[in-house]
Amino acid sequence: MRSSRARRCLASLSLAVAAVCLAVPGAYAADVEPIADGKYVALGDSYAVAPGTREYDNPDDPCRRGPSTYPRLWAQQHPSYSFVEASCSGATTAELTSQQVPQLTADTTLVTVHVGGNDVGFVEVLKNCILTIDDKDCIAGVEAAKAAATSSLPGALASTYAAIRAKAPNAKVVVVGYPRLYTIGGTCGILGLSDRERAALNSGSDTLDSVLAAEAGKAGFTFLDPRTAFDPHTICSKGQAWVTSLEWNKINESYHPNKAGHSEGYLPLLNAITG
Repeated sequence: MRSSRARRCLASLSLAVAAVCLAVPGAYAADVEPIADGKYVALGDSYAVAPGTREYDNPDDPCRRGPSTYPRLWAQQHPSYSFVEASCSGATTAELTSQQVPQLTADTTLVTVHVGGNDVGFVEVLKNCILTIDDKDCIAGVEAAKAAATSSLPGALASTYAAIRAKAPNAKVVVVGYPRLYTIGGTCGILGLSDRERAALNSGSDTLDSVLAAEAGKAGFTFLDPRTAFDPHTICSKGQAWVTSLEWNKINESYHPNKAGHSEGYLPLLNAITG
């Protein structure tokens, strides 16, 4: 009798404990917000936003963000990540450090940073090459930009990269490079810039990417080099162009990755790094 009563008490206790164990997780799950797999913050200049795509959230917004850029596309493919788009057209390293880096937080897990071209004045170089008749003027402008890239840009990048690491100590940081613009001796013929000018502009991209890669390595960041992927798709190539050519009615669209450049060029390269 005593044994039977003990067994019944033990069984009742076991059921009570089981009920508590089953109830608690359910109650806990109802009270706690689900946690994202990660947080992605995109930093950068016009190459990280929408110039060249002709698609904008707000055409009057000076940052010129839009839906077809590689950061947006990556975020769409990885919906478990929260996404912050800090990039803004025209940004220099100083502006990125002061205006964009503060949007990083300690829980950031992925950062892309696409900056450097504006520091060395490549926009003005391109305008100069377009508007001047003499090859020498264009080439001299490119050489001046390359000199700035090798002299003043490394220190500016080092400072920016240090600020990124301080704000996002555990993030994977991907430094994104710039493509070459032209296929030399390609399908453009004698129209537009000369091949000497086109080759000079390509050498400017090469110098800029070399500096970006070197400083990324020093900071422990990963460098995304787009040149090999973009080369068959540059201006004057026989393939589908991934870079916008000169458009007189839309100068600010010129010489930027178009929609294919973002979706077929940059996005697969970023996915190959991030998984």
